[in-house]
Amino acid sequence: MKTKEMNDTEIKLKGIEALNKTLGASAALRFLTLLHREPTDYVKISKRLYAGQTIDEIFKRAKKRRKE
Repeated sequence: MKTKEMNDTEIKLKGIEALNKTLGASAALRFLTLLHREPTDYVKISKRLYAGQTIDEIFKRAKKRRKE
């Protein structure tokens, strides 16, 4: 089964819902404010997220999730 591709608005809403569920409303708002206030080093974040994983593992997982 192929999942529906989300548009930008749907992605934003799902992201905010996930933040609220995980952090709570106050911390979620604080997190979003921090993103706009401070420069973000996405390379540093990516290295942390994907540490110890090969490119093949990352792409295999992405392909699997796309099929779900």
